[in-house]
Amino acid sequence: MLCTFIIIYIIVNPKDCINYTISGTKLFFYSVFPSLFPFLILINIIISCGGINVYSKLFGNVICKPLGLPKTCSLAIIISLFCGYPLGAKYSSDLHEKNLINFKTYERLLNIASNGSPLFIIGAVGTSMLSNSKLGYILLLSNCLSCIVMGLILPNKFRLKDYKPYVNSNQSKSNINLGLSFKNAIEDSIKTVLSIGGFIIIFSVFINIIKDNALFSIATENISNFFNIPSEIIKGLSLGMIELTNGCSIICTSNLSTSIKLIILSFLIGFSGISITSQVYSMIYKFKINMKKYLFLKTIQGIISSVITAILCNVSILNFSSLETFSPSINYNTTASHLYIITILIIILPFIISLKRKLSKLS
Repeated sequence: MLCTFIIIYIIVNPKDCINYTISGTKLFFYSVFPSLFPFLILINIIISCGGINVYSKLFGNVICKPLGLPKTCSLAIIISLFCGYPLGAKYSSDLHEKNLINFKTYERLLNIASNGSPLFIIGAVGTSMLSNSKLGYILLLSNCLSCIVMGLILPNKFRLKDYKPYVNSNQSKSNINLGLSFKNAIEDSIKTVLSIGGFIIIFSVFINIIKDNALFSIATENISNFFNIPSEIIKGLSLGMIELTNGCSIICTSNLSTSIKLIILSFLIGFSGISITSQVYSMIYKFKINMKKYLFLKTIQGIISSVITAILCNVSILNFSSLETFSPSINYNTTASHLYIITILIIILPFIISLKRKLSKLS
């Protein structure tokens, strides 16, 4: 019935729906595709070249041991920290599919390796929407700490004692076909990024239909008056829980205080929204993950992130009066490019180490 009503709305308002689709397509091609596609190719090459073992040896004990995870999970966590959701879920699923982690560990990892990307939090939300990148760093810190807290509170009694290191069944360590790896990486990356793009575009249509609907405006105003809560909070939370970017934009342009904005934004980023959850589900459905439990834990993570942000807002060393206005010296492009370069360097590290070993053997 819902799909039928949307079809009728599209027939009655074709121009508006075309504009909504174009808006979602622009968001995908100009923001999401350029940032995700290169990372996906590089990460797939890393995995095919045995990068899971390299990352396990380099960062496994530091990253995974405190969280009660096997060292093989380090790559998925690092990918999630730098690239954001839903890639953490994708590569967590790859680890489980390759039998590197058992189901219970995989279930835990999904809720730990689930972060907003630094480029989105600092660049889009902090710099573009809030006009101050320092606020973006506060949101990023809260988001990362909430994932750590989730790792500490989630039960860990199902760990396997021994995890076999990953061995590529198609290629031996001494004879890695880089051409084939590159080809497979491109094909897999195109499939993944287009799937993500489809979700972004269709949810852009949904969210704009809801936002421009008179009934939605009347409902939010009535709820606002009944509970004596600013309507911007209700609109931002309700739309943000459906689609993250639109909700963040509404909260950032409201007349709320900076600390209240940050607390609400932290919840939305921690929760991630139904749109991103749908993207995650498209990657994990075949493993029969309990989505009710996943959504419940994402809600808990959003609350934890909000609490951490509230604590940071009350720390005396944080002077929010100096963060209210935009600093002209902050350059979004410079910040984004620096993050991008650092991320690229970290991601290609296993390939460099592998190449060094090959050269040393040849010599």
